[in-house]
Amino acid sequence: MNVNLSKTIQKALFLKPINEDRKKIVQPLIEFIQKKVTHNEAVNISFICTHNSRRSHFSQIWAQVAAAHFGIANVFCYSGGTEETALFPKVAETLIHQGFIIFKISENDNPVYAIKYDENAFPVIGFSKKYDSLFNPDSGFAAVITCSQADDGCPFIAGAEVRIPITYEDPKYADNLPVQEEVYHQRSLEIASEMLYVFSMIKK
Repeated sequence: MNVNLSKTIQKALFLKPINEDRKKIVQPLIEFIQKKVTHNEAVNISFICTHNSRRSHFSQIWAQVAAAHFGIANVFCYSGGTEETALFPKVAETLIHQGFIIFKISENDNPVYAIKYDENAFPVIGFSKKYDSLFNPDSGFAAVITCSQADDGCPFIAGAEVRIPITYEDPKYADNLPVQEEVYHQRSLEIASEMLYVFSMIKK
C-alpha cells in the first residue's frame, strides 16, 4: 500500500477505542468471517444502503482494505442499494485524499470507478447498483446494512446467509456546507476504524 494510505490506516487504527456498544454491533460480522475462514471458505460480504452512494461504498472499500492489511485471504466485498443512483463524487474525492488511486472506467450518469489500495492488488469496483444486481453474490453472503432506511426497507434479502445491521450516520447532511470535507473525512475514518477492528479479531 502506498505511503499516504498506510498513514490513513494507522490513523484509523488509533482514532479512538471502539466502545463496547459498537463491539457488540460488529460482533456478528466477526463471527461470520471467522466461521468462513476456519472452514477455508470464501468470505463474501455485501454492504447495503438505500442509494449505494456513500456509506455502503466506504464500508465495502474499507472492509476490503482491512482484510488485505491483516492478511485475511479470500475476502470479497460488495455493495448495493434498495435503488440505483450513483457513487457520490465526494466519496471518491475523500478516498483519493486518504491515499487511494481512483480512476473512472466509464463516464455516464452512474460512472464505474476502479479503486486501488495497492499497486498490485485487483481494484475494488465501485458503482451504484441494487443489492440483488448480477454483479453481487446471490447466496452465502453476509448482508451488512449500513443505514436504518435500508434496514427498514429490506425486510428480506434473498440469498443472505446472515443479515447484520451496522449503521452509520449519513454524511449527506453536510453536503454544500463548509464542513462537508471534514464530515466525509471523519465518516470514512470511522468506518475504516471499525472494519480494521473487525478484521483484527480474525484468527487465521
